[in-house]
Formats: sequence, structure tokens, C-alpha cells
Amino acid sequence: MMSAQASKDHPEGQKPPLLVDDHTVTTVRESKILVLLRGLPGSGKSELAKEVEQKYKDSSRLFSADQYNIRPAIRSASGGEYVKLDEDLNSCCERHEANMVIVDDTHHDRERLEELFDLANKFQFTVIVLEPKTPWRLDCAQLKDRNHWKLSLEELKNLRPTLEKDILPLYFGWFLAKRDEDNLRKTAHEFLEQLGNLKAFKKRLQAFGVEDKHKLDLLKYFAKTPNILHCTTKFCDFGKVPGSEEYAQLEAVRKNYSRGFTLHISALFVTPRTAGAQIELTQEQLHLWPSDAEKEVMPKDILPRGSRAHITLGCASDIQDVQTGIDLLEFVKLQQAGREGENMGELLGGKISYYDNGMWMLALPRKKEVKTIFSGYYGKPGVTAPHLGKKGLLPQCQIV
Repeated sequence: MMSAQASKDHPEGQKPPLLVDDHTVTTVRESKILVLLRGLPGSGKSELAKEVEQKYKDSSRLFSADQYNIRPAIRSASGGEYVKLDEDLNSCCERHEANMVIVDDTHHDRERLEELFDLANKFQFTVIVLEPKTPWRLDCAQLKDRNHWKLSLEELKNLRPTLEKDILPLYFGWFLAKRDEDNLRKTAHEFLEQLGNLKAFKKRLQAFGVEDKHKLDLLKYFAKTPNILHCTTKFCDFGKVPGSEEYAQLEAVRKNYSRGFTLHISALFVTPRTAGAQIELTQEQLHLWPSDAEKEVMPKDILPRGSRAHITLGCASDIQDVQTGIDLLEFVKLQQAGREGENMGELLGGKISYYDNGMWMLALPRKKEVKTIFSGYYGKPGVTAPHLGKKGLLPQCQIV
């Protein structure tokens, strides 16, 4: 438990949602999360790490660089000081020993962070980067007396520049809890399988580059699936995209980082390029939605804010994930123009409609709820699901 002084240092409003918000705690317990504590020695990150570990004590494992006697410093060329920690970290992930893995270190070195982001991708963990909010977290004069490594003022000042700026992800978004992700993949599997077998679909295959009346295995066609299912809010490219830093500094983004949200899926859709799920955002969720998200890809059209919100379920082999949202907006434009599509019967209890050019949309009989965590994806672009099932869309997953 935190000391009385530490509690004052981290007032309730400063604590991350995964510590204080009940819905978030429930969602985190159903997710796979890699928590990276980041900050200068003495800034309070170890207290924060212990508090997170205590909150999730039945399903978490804490790895502290201090326990491995790794001195906070500019890393050696070999990085050899991390060998034992990384062996234990990999072993924990491979053996499914914890839903939540917490790594407490300064995490000032980009190369080191990228190694951990690769590990998150390999084992399909959502990453949350936490930094202490103590008033002295960047005050080297105070930190000199607070850090147990007895680092000098000069040593602390050498470390500080890399920790003054936030780490910007490849993109921000809502990342599905593991249980709901597995369930949605199964639903998508059934949808694609049933659509591929639909007589009306077999009669309209030319847009997919296949002769009509043949069979198209949509599960193989859309075999390229995201590593972790998610709904992107803002693509940042690690800060290279204009407006990324401003987005990251928005009060709504800072306040809701690591918070659990329930997204509502209203429809599933397929085009010759992508398969996806349409999301209906609430007013609260729209606070996290960039005002230019639709204009970014369709500058000439006036489209409702949030209408691009989607989860990519699969892409054709040569198609990028970003295409899924563009394809969804094509449906939205047709619907705005009064085109509802041709009713082709029912699938999964909902109405399936055809919109020409290989565009199919299934309106779900009930909105499907999925629990998510709002965070960032910090790893390499283009990472897809590593262990695909026989037919493509359904990874072999284990819930621990």
C-alpha cells in the first residue's frame, strides 16, 4: 500500500483510470496489458508501479530494473545489463503467467522501448505507458536527494531531456479486451463464411476478381488481420503527422488514457478491399475523435463526425488497414444520398444489403458491445496477427 505521503503526492485526480475507475478495472482484468513505467529516478514511478501491481495482484507480475541492479544511465552499447530481466520477462509471457505485465524502469532510451514494443506485439499485449504526476518529477535538484541510486545532479540532467517529451504512438485508439476480441473474431468468421456461401454473393463476384457463380473463400481472402483488434482515433506516426502533439495534449486524451470504454458495433461490412465493423460512438467517445478525421480522407464531402469509426477485421493481401475507414465512408455517403442497398435476406439474424461494386453490409439485429482500453500503439507499422487459424481470421488465443 502507498504511504500517507505518497498518497498526497498522487492525489486521486492524478491517478490513471486503471487504478480508480471501476469499469476500467473490470476491462483491464479481461485484457492483456503491458504497463511501462517511465520517469527519472526518484520521481515516484516505483510507488506507482507497486500500486498498479497491488490493484491487480491476482493477475499481474512486476519487473523492476532496480531488482536486477540496472543503474539508471545512458545505456551501454551492448545493452547487456538487460539480459536477465529480458529472459524472465519473455518466460513470463510465453508461459501466460500474467494478464498484466508491469515493467518499472526509467525507459528513457528509444531503442530499449522498441524492444519492449516488439515483445508486446509478439505476445499481443496492449501497451500503456505511465509516468508519475509528482510535482518534482523533472526537478533534478529535488530528485538528487530523492533517488536511492545517489545519482548526481549532472547524471540526472543528462537523463532528463529524453523524458521531458511524451512518447507519441503510431496511433491512438480503443484496443479490445482479449475476451471481446476473440468473440468478435468468431462473429466475423461466421459472417464471412456465411456471406461467402450466400447464393446472391456468388452471383456478384466480379468486383473481387473472380468469375460469377464460383466460390470465394473470404476467410482466406481477408487473411491479413490486425494483431490486436482496435478502433483508431488519431494516426500520429510517432509525432510526424501534423496535429499529433496537439491531439496528445487534449484534456480528453490525457484524462482518458488507460480508461476502459464500451464501444457499440452496429454493422459488419465487406468490400473487395476490406472487411470491417462499423462503430457508433457516444457523445463521450466523440471527445476523443479528431474533428478532421473524416475530412482527412474525404476533404470534399460533409460527413457526420465519427462516421469513420470502425474496427478493421481483415484486408486483401495488398491493402493497408487505413482503407477500411475509407470504405466505410463510401457506405455512409450512399446512405446519406438515400441509397439503402438491395435487401439480400438475412445473415446472423440481421439484414444483409448489397450496394454494388462488391459492397455488402450486415445490419446487426442488436448492437454488439465490446470492452476496450483507450491507449496508443507504439510498435512497428503493419504488424498482423501471428498465429492464424486454419482459415485465416481466427488466431489461436489463450485467455489467462
